[in-house]
Amino acid sequence: MRVLGFGDNIVDRFVDRGVDYPGGNSVNVAVYARRLGLDAAYLGVFGDDDLGRFLREAIAAQGVAVDRCVVRVGESGVSTLRVDDGDRVFLGWNGGGVTVREPLVLDDELLGYVSGFHLVHSSVYSGSESELPKLAGLGPLVSFDLSSEEEFRSPAYLDRVCPHADLVLLSCSHLDEAATRDLLADAVRRGARLALGTRGVDGAIAYDGDVTVAAPALPVADPREIVDTMGCGDAFLAGFAVSLLRGGWSAGTRPRRDMIERALRDGAEAAHEQCLVEGAFARGRPAVPQG
Repeated sequence: MRVLGFGDNIVDRFVDRGVDYPGGNSVNVAVYARRLGLDAAYLGVFGDDDLGRFLREAIAAQGVAVDRCVVRVGESGVSTLRVDDGDRVFLGWNGGGVTVREPLVLDDELLGYVSGFHLVHSSVYSGSESELPKLAGLGPLVSFDLSSEEEFRSPAYLDRVCPHADLVLLSCSHLDEAATRDLLADAVRRGARLALGTRGVDGAIAYDGDVTVAAPALPVADPREIVDTMGCGDAFLAGFAVSLLRGGWSAGTRPRRDMIERALRDGAEAAHEQCLVEGAFARGRPAVPQG
């Protein structure tokens, strides 16, 4: 089985540590799928600066193929963060740099490449919305991370994404259970085949328009062991999706309830392990401010 991350890459700069880490939602899902034993690749745009080279080399070092990526003239995306009591705090970003400003357009050659994967994953940070209709009927399942920001919960935005997604992830740790269920139902009503809501320490809920399944989180026994929570949501999604793929999930099929229950457990385990990792997937280096 093969998983493709399509879209964003970024440098996560932890100002409290003075360290740059490679990351990006689409990158992370590909890396985590590879760690779970699947073949994985990343498809996107790198900046031609030093940070772009750093990102490309770090991703490739995880065993994730990057040979179809494009390098464009321009700066790499950088987000600045710090960690407070194990939780990451976002301080700002540069808009994603050239990766988001000039994203890849899927031509016939790239669509032929993409068709060889079982799952393609993208996100709100990728500028990939216009490309999603091209994936319909191509063969791979499509997953999409809708993050937690309200701008990506509007009817207009959901209507752009959900009809083309087999799985959407919504971060709902700021919502109660009733609001989470309502949001998942709205995503499915607008076309998503399966909606997953992660609620941090309160667990996760999945809904497919018929079946609702909830599962608890898998907490770290000693909170002092938590390094930071960077990538935990991406790890949950990767663990969840990989579990479904191994259970036989494919385009045009609906996962059985027992498959979803198992996938929620596997997602929680992947998120638990991610809490013990520096950055999204380590490989940090001393931060060197650009400009």
